[in-house]
Amino acid sequence: METHRTGAVVLTGGSSVRLGGADKASIELGGLTLLEHALGAMLDIDEVVVVGDPVPTTRPVTFTREDPRGGGPAAGLLAGLRAFARRPDLLVVLAVDMPLVTSSTVRRLTEASSGDGAVLVDQDGKVQFLCAAYRPDALDRVRPSYEDEHGLSMRDLVRGLELVEVAAFGPETRDVDTWDDLLALRETFGD
Repeated sequence: METHRTGAVVLTGGSSVRLGGADKASIELGGLTLLEHALGAMLDIDEVVVVGDPVPTTRPVTFTREDPRGGGPAAGLLAGLRAFARRPDLLVVLAVDMPLVTSSTVRRLTEASSGDGAVLVDQDGKVQFLCAAYRPDALDRVRPSYEDEHGLSMRDLVRGLELVEVAAFGPETRDVDTWDDLLALRETFGD
């Protein structure tokens, strides 16, 4: 039986402008940092690359950064893909600020990944390009030159890909973009 390697890239290096530049990865909810919530969602993943500054984690991960820093999520994803010790057949990507994404969410995405991949879609029909599973070969087909990665949006990067849409369960697409978002999620976690 053929085995497929699944890797994951967790993006932590955003500027958090609406949070006054706070380090999202270190924000705690329910006794865990947002980074640990993201790593918990990667329970079934063979290898995890974190795009951000190195910090202690409860599982082995590889840390890397986009170069130059501040290149945005597409540049971060592509930098993460370059950092794998063994190139995966399927690549899960998750923004660190989505603490309600679980290993079940990730499984639904990987199982639905036919063609070029799968993306989570919220109840309003908004595609979550940073909670998705992509085929690295498909990303290779659409990736720009290294010089053009900086500032590229995820939407523009994956525009030409055939992606399966996976419906979100409940509020799993909620993220932490503002202090109000954080307060609302703290209530969810009983903090």
